[in-house]
Amino acid sequence: METNASYNSLVAVGDSFTEGMSDLLPDGSYRGWADVLAGRLATRAPGFHYANLAVRGKLIGQIVDEQVDVAAAMRADVVTLVGGLNDTLRPKCDMGMVRGRLEEAVERLAPSCGTLVLMRSPGRNGPVMERFRPRMEELFALIDDLAARHGAVVVDLYGTPTLGDPRLWDVDRLHLTADGHSRVAEAVWQTLGLPPEGDWRTPLPAAVPPRWARRRVDDLRFAREHLMPWIGRRLTGRSSGDGRTGAQYSAELGRAFWVTPQDVGDPGPVATWRRVDSAPLS
Repeated sequence: METNASYNSLVAVGDSFTEGMSDLLPDGSYRGWADVLAGRLATRAPGFHYANLAVRGKLIGQIVDEQVDVAAAMRADVVTLVGGLNDTLRPKCDMGMVRGRLEEAVERLAPSCGTLVLMRSPGRNGPVMERFRPRMEELFALIDDLAARHGAVVVDLYGTPTLGDPRLWDVDRLHLTADGHSRVAEAVWQTLGLPPEGDWRTPLPAAVPPRWARRRVDDLRFAREHLMPWIGRRLTGRSSGDGRTGAQYSAELGRAFWVTPQDVGDPGPVATWRRVDSAPLS
């Protein structure tokens, strides 16, 4: 892609990875890589529009049923689609179903936007990663194939050792820190053909590994605050996304809406947005 590319609108589709957990803001909302990316894209395009439809905990079937047609109707310059990883982390996963629903999503979204962005998601190094690696790699192989067939672009985060560093992951061991989200935003930025503003692959400085006692305390905290609730939701069929909608989706209206920069004169990355008309840009 050309490095002078300009994009006037972005729609983000997916689960908690795209919603932005665990980059928590003071008002209780989240700011993830998609929000960071939108804030940067807006500085290059007056009147830029953005909508994040992603919801934590969603499986690929839910993403397709609840977000894909909504996103396609918005006719954005860029649509990002990241989904299927939650399915691969379930003890029982029908990979045939995952493949079929993901292909369905790409077939609907690719013709509706200027550029469809797919992603090979990162994974935190550790035993969970090793257990589910074969499923994840099967998913990522499909993503490469779909991109080639439908003219989408792929951001390869999985193949980058830096993003496996536990220090870029929150205490829940499932979601990135603010630094991690910033690196993902830079990776997508560069994949869109925009001039690099940093090297998102740069490793973190070397650090002394935590002592055994510190690791055990962290493991117990993780099990109590995150692992056991996660297992509980699996056993009862609940999800962290139950009853939630995307940040720019109105359940009352049954449709999405755009946000645009609050201060059009702000030359820096946009941090404050205002709601605008919900109609597509086209």
